[in-house]
Amino acid sequence: MTLFGVFILYLLLGALAGTMAGLFGIGGGLVIVPVLIFSFGFVGVSPEIAAHLAIGTSLATIVFTSISSIRTHHQHQAVRWELFRPLTVGIVGGAVVGAWTASLLSGPALETIIGAFAILVALKMILEVNPKPGRDVPGTTGLGVAGGFIGWASAIFGIGGGTISVPYLTWCNVKMQQAVGTSAALGLPIALAGATANIWTGWGHPGLPEMSLGFIYMPALIGIVVTSVFFARIGAKLAHKLDGRLLKRIFAIVLIIVGLRFLLS
Repeated sequence: MTLFGVFILYLLLGALAGTMAGLFGIGGGLVIVPVLIFSFGFVGVSPEIAAHLAIGTSLATIVFTSISSIRTHHQHQAVRWELFRPLTVGIVGGAVVGAWTASLLSGPALETIIGAFAILVALKMILEVNPKPGRDVPGTTGLGVAGGFIGWASAIFGIGGGTISVPYLTWCNVKMQQAVGTSAALGLPIALAGATANIWTGWGHPGLPEMSLGFIYMPALIGIVVTSVFFARIGAKLAHKLDGRLLKRIFAIVLIIVGLRFLLS
């Protein structure tokens, strides 16, 4: 496939990821990472680093898409900034460690981990498993530790962290709207720290394709960002018109198929 054809693929991927994020309220990373891994076969990327390149690129796209999301949630006063600050301290350190952890894993091992995570998220969506409020918001230290784990896991999976941070915040008696808004804001430091760390860990790797910045593939980054922000708004509008419960189950089935593909490959 020509570079132009691959770029068109990334434009379509951005549209799909943005729509899914708007429809289901989850980060596009769950869509972007698997599709990028598959697409890298067209540009001759070694399977040993395809997952690493997909994760780094996904985190870089979240830097741009999260800014629009933060603005919207802030306008609705849904961001708990007093929680954001201590969580961010832990997130930055955790994301750097997470990117370093991912760099130590082989490509196939990383794909297996991503596949297992996709299946777990799918089961959570199908079974509608959500933690009930069971404790108060911890102090600064506790939030910092929680942020460290959120950042570490997000950098490994290439996601903005909402799959982990929203359940955590609701468990801490944060209202759902504020949990989603605060989680959206946390996506920016996760993405900034994770993307920067992936540039560092991938810098000079001999297997990288042209136009890569460490473990970030620039054609994919540009193509996805161009369309994902616009289509996220479309997805959000569709969410109010379509049967959200049915759509989530359909998406969950797709995630299970993707997860099994990685686990059985």
